[in-house]
Amino acid sequence: MRIARRSLPAPELQIAAFVDVLFLLLVFFMVQPLSRPEGELALELPGTAAQEAPVPLPDAQRIVLRAGGEVLLNELPVGAPSDRELPRLAAILARFRAACAADGIPARVILVPDDAAVHQRIADVLAACARAGVSGVTLAGPDGAP
Repeated sequence: MRIARRSLPAPELQIAAFVDVLFLLLVFFMVQPLSRPEGELALELPGTAAQEAPVPLPDAQRIVLRAGGEVLLNELPVGAPSDRELPRLAAILARFRAACAADGIPARVILVPDDAAVHQRIADVLAACARAGVSGVTLAGPDGAP
């Protein structure tokens, strides 16, 4: 006896259900970052802040040039006698000039060389002032009077 075989219909893939599931997953992953606790925190990122009152700056920076070639900025050593470029002095003066520009006042420097100071060292200090963008340089005597 022969068994008759039934022909089964070819299986079809229902894509509509998959599309619905994929759409729901897409929406879920798009909305998930918004529901994190970090989103509820009031974070302030660092940036510039408006200044309520002007910061009092000294009228002028005082650069003392000793006879041995040592350079002092407001009693702080900023240059060794062998250092011709004076990068630390130029960096500090550049920040001072930027602070003065933000405050709307001119940046001034008083240079007080010792009587026995080498003229080349005075030129080195003036060159560092020029690199920092400070043009208001005043020469004073050894007693500090301009």
